[in-house]
This record gives sequence, structure tokens and C-alpha cells, in this order.
Amino acid sequence: MPVDPQHPPVCDYEGSDYQQSFWEQGGRAYEDGAEAVALRRLLPKSGRLLLEVGAGAGRNTPRYAGFERIVLMDYSTTQMQQAQARLGRSEKYIYVAADVYRLPFAPGLFDAATMIRVLHHMAEPEKALARVRAALQPGATFILEFANKHNLKAILRYLLRRQSWSPFTLEPVEYLPLNFDFHPRAVRGYLKNAGFAIGRILTVSHYRIGFLKRWVPTRLLVWLDSLASLTGPLWQLSPSVFVRATTSGTTPVAAPGAFFICPECATPLPDEKDAVLVCPNGHRWGVQDGIYNFKDMLG
Repeated sequence: MPVDPQHPPVCDYEGSDYQQSFWEQGGRAYEDGAEAVALRRLLPKSGRLLLEVGAGAGRNTPRYAGFERIVLMDYSTTQMQQAQARLGRSEKYIYVAADVYRLPFAPGLFDAATMIRVLHHMAEPEKALARVRAALQPGATFILEFANKHNLKAILRYLLRRQSWSPFTLEPVEYLPLNFDFHPRAVRGYLKNAGFAIGRILTVSHYRIGFLKRWVPTRLLVWLDSLASLTGPLWQLSPSVFVRATTSGTTPVAAPGAFFICPECATPLPDEKDAVLVCPNGHRWGVQDGIYNFKDMLG
């Protein structure tokens, strides 16, 4: 699909019951458990401030308990409402509705970030990763998950001529509007171009097959997946891949007290007053029921 480089399209889960229909009622206990193992292996045990890009309804957020504060960010305000209903209001959680291509955070603010099941919605993945990199401090940890076009099922289907696109080429495949699978080598290139050094790689969800999930106990399937995931540095043939990256180079660290910037003009924002943040250039952003809304500018 054609992409406007100034305003890439965004997949909007506004009003969706994704957490309930896909995760809680969709038979995804195995995938959820396998991702939990990957996060335990890759995340730092503790930290100060973590950015969760594409947090959705907060499925993974409790897994970041070692961090003092967590910013849950999603483009959908209703997903943020669902996350708030699950996790509650406290100083630990900051709920933000925003566009990943226009992040409203001061450069060098976070010491860690995660982006799980989000890149596959990115029409401009390098631009999205560059925005995340800008929000991170030097030496920060970034955990990225992506949907892998070079998976074993896709390779077999291609060799048997049951699919037209090649799993061996580096360009993404858009199998549905704003749903992309990526080649692992291409993603590593995206990360390096954005200013990340590649660290540990884990392959995940090797046994994402209906009859296995029906007949093999979930805990056993997750354990088997945890063993298979250790082959990640050697090859990536699973439908999901996790990468731990570290920010490289010397970049600024956010000044004490800095937090939000205006996503329209990148100007630092003062503290909210009467549930509104107003930048010096006149752009106004609202805070409703504890959720910062940088998706819709106030009139």
C-alpha cells in the first residue's frame, strides 16, 4: 500500500475487544506462556522507567514488575482504558494514547522499552524504531518481537507452490492491510540503522499448530518451546522472534523533570493544568480519566 512518509498509516484498535477475543477466549495460552518465558530471559531484572510500546490492554505489563515506573502507550484510547481497568491507577503506571511515529516523550527519557506484537503493524518499521531509539538513554535495553516471514511453514508452502511470495527475500510481506511479516535479517538491519546493537535472539511459538495446542498440555508445550527458543542465535524458523538490543552511540539523557514533548512540534511540554497540556506553540493535549491523549489534539 502507498505510504505517506510524513504521516504513515497506523493500525487502530479503537473499540476492539482484542484482549478478550484473541487472548482470553482465542486459545492463545501457549503463545502467551512462550512470550512470558522470552521476556523473563531478555528483560533486565530491574530498572527505573520502561516504555511499553503498543501495550494494548496491559497483558504483558505485570511482567515488567522490576521497573519502578512503566509507561503504557497505545494508539487506542479504549485499549488504555482497558489496561487501566486491569491494572488500576497508581504512581507506577502512566497511561498514554499516542502514535509511535510521533512519540510525545523527551529524548533520552527511558532506560528500557518493549515492543511486542506491534512491529507487524508498521508500514514504516525503520521510522518507528528510530522514534523509539530517540526516547531511550544510552545503553538502554530494547526488547523487540516481530512476525517472521522466514518461518518453516511459509518456507514449505512456498516450496510446494502454495503461496506466491518468497520467504527468502528481505522485503516485508503485507498479507492483510497493515499486517506485515518481516525477514529476520531485514529487522536486524532496521535495528542497526536506528542506532541499536543486536544482542540475544530467541525464537518463539515453534509449536503454533492447532492439534498440538489441543492435545498437548500447555505447560509442556511452553517448556518445549523454551528449549527450542535457545536455537535463536543459530537460525530463525519460528513464526515469532524476540530480539534484545541495546542503544549504541552517545545521545543525550533527558534533563531532570523533563517528560512529555509536543508530538506536533517536539517542544517540551509544561505540567498539565486543569487536565490540559499546552505547548508554547499553542498545541493543546488533554488528560481524561488519568489517560494522556496525544492521539487527538484539543481544538
